[in-house]
Amino acid sequence: SDNRTGCVLSSASEFPEGFFTPQERKDGGIIIYFIIILYMFLAVSIVCDDYFLPSLEIISECLGLSQDVAGATFMAAGSSAPELVTAFLGVFVTKGDIGISTILGSAVYNLLGISAACGLLSSVVSRLSCWPLFRDCLAYTISVAAVLAMISDNRVYWYESASLLLIYGCYILVLCFDIKINQYLMKKFSPCCTCFTRAMEENAEQQPLVGWQEESGPLIRKQSRTDSGIFQDKLDYSELSTSLHGLDEISEDRPSVFTMPEADMKRILWVLSLPIITLLYLTVPDCRRQFWRNWFMLTFLISAAWISALTYVLVWMVTIAGETLGIPESIMGLTLLAAGTSVPDTVASVLVARKGNGDMAMSNIVGSNVFDMLCLGIPWFIKTAFIYTSGPIEVSSSGLTYTAISLICSVVFIFLSVHLNGWKIDKKLGAICLVLYLVFAVLSILYELGIIGNNPTRVCGN
Repeated sequence: SDNRTGCVLSSASEFPEGFFTPQERKDGGIIIYFIIILYMFLAVSIVCDDYFLPSLEIISECLGLSQDVAGATFMAAGSSAPELVTAFLGVFVTKGDIGISTILGSAVYNLLGISAACGLLSSVVSRLSCWPLFRDCLAYTISVAAVLAMISDNRVYWYESASLLLIYGCYILVLCFDIKINQYLMKKFSPCCTCFTRAMEENAEQQPLVGWQEESGPLIRKQSRTDSGIFQDKLDYSELSTSLHGLDEISEDRPSVFTMPEADMKRILWVLSLPIITLLYLTVPDCRRQFWRNWFMLTFLISAAWISALTYVLVWMVTIAGETLGIPESIMGLTLLAAGTSVPDTVASVLVARKGNGDMAMSNIVGSNVFDMLCLGIPWFIKTAFIYTSGPIEVSSSGLTYTAISLICSVVFIFLSVHLNGWKIDKKLGAICLVLYLVFAVLSILYELGIIGNNPTRVCGN
């Protein structure tokens, strides 16, 4: 944004020129853009399903991570790779506030929109545990408050960006001792939190979590190793490994990705996706096969890089299509672009929710937002501490109050909705989250247009 003129740069200015002129797009070329958009959705789902989630399984197995911790760390970091790239572009390349606007602007969609997708697109009712959701919501609220506080004066100093890294470090530390902390809190507060205990008992009966067992009434997590709270017995992981992705075992006999499906509709999708399947087969080691199993970290990193590249193309096409159709910039940023940058999170969360892993889906949704705050802290810290050490970074904090209210309310609403819904993800919760997201989107658009708050946002050049 440009503080001197009170206008914001168009989203299209952050991307290269399209391969059609504006008139050619209006004459029918925009159809090509929509085809590319749909193909990018398909490509992201293939990367997540065939490479990203299987590598996450093996990482979780090696570290003994529970579903929620895996979702809040590696899954959140990998699916949020596009936001990290966007933040670096905003700080070092475009010198604009695209990182802040993209990350903060899509936060409400991440919380409510993806939760709605998990509930509405999954036929499995997933049970939730109270501690992972409370832990992640609290961490996100703290990180949001820190970001809003540091950009309130339109300047970011090195020690402020370092505080973001410190907050995320504390969050990881809590995750490392998650079992011990959870065990202590459940013993401490179970007498006054009978609803949580009852929900967890139902969870254990219908969908056993890794390492959970019953001790003296409330369900608490089993501590299998004394050296650290992050590890669990390898035997316990088999439940997660088989339920997360449906892999009974990793073997050489696994069907090739070039095997044609039997169902007609799947055959059509397979033929259409054959180019991206071939490209991924040649560039990403398939850790589901025994030969590549020890290369799971390389699979994780390369698949995250592919997710970033595909998401960039997706958002680029969506931006140009929206500009061609004359969709106002404010509506584009709060709806289409917010959803576009969160496609990896949406796909990954829906895939694991369909497997019944509700804790992993919710921890990915909230945990990815916590990681997004770190995405702002890393480039800010590098620039202020090592490149331009003479002064702070200039940023824009327009709409700060409304942003703060929206983010905090969305966290409170998602927590209350899950609680009132009996700590489960189903179509009822999905419908509630969808309605809440639509309300937030409408209010945000009215605010951007100046109908609410008398602070209209004007695109530079218009």
